[in-house]
Amino acid sequence: MIFLRYENFREYLRYYPVTSAILALNLLVFLADLALDGRLFAAGAFFQHPVIDRYGLSEPWRYVTSIFLHADWEHLLFNAFAILVFAPPLERLIGHFRYAVFYLLAGILANAYSAAVHVGAGDRISVGASGAVYGVFGAYLYLALFRKRWMDEGSRRTVYAILLFGLLYSVIYPRIDIWAHVGGCLAGFLMLGMLAQGRNR
Repeated sequence: MIFLRYENFREYLRYYPVTSAILALNLLVFLADLALDGRLFAAGAFFQHPVIDRYGLSEPWRYVTSIFLHADWEHLLFNAFAILVFAPPLERLIGHFRYAVFYLLAGILANAYSAAVHVGAGDRISVGASGAVYGVFGAYLYLALFRKRWMDEGSRRTVYAILLFGLLYSVIYPRIDIWAHVGGCLAGFLMLGMLAQGRNR
């Protein structure tokens, strides 16, 4: 099972420096936002207006900054746990630099996909790392379907169960942006596919 973590704290930092940095950044941004009474949230959350900013492009940095902002402790801890447990094998598989680019692109593309779905639907504000997290899940889905020798059976079952649970959870709780999850998953699936094809060549 590739998702079981046996490392101690120092080993985790050494083996997975990008994942560790992402976790630290998420926590530090959340604490700073609490100290600043939500000013970081206001400045960095992804915002979409049905008329004057249909795709959220008037302040394009929000496509990135919103990935590192969270609405509350529960939101932060849920995403942080997913990153802590599931991101390390992917970082080891594709390398630190490529994983950093992969994570950011998955989050950005998740925001873009959700924006395209919601265009003209009203004011919309969203934050959270879950689009990028689902990019990680999408990468594992590609491996589970097309590179089975790279993943054991228990890990494949875990990926299927997580995606099924995530879909049901996203439908049950309306505050969750299911389209960001779908967009992130598709982005991760396609990006890992391109990396795998490149490795084959």
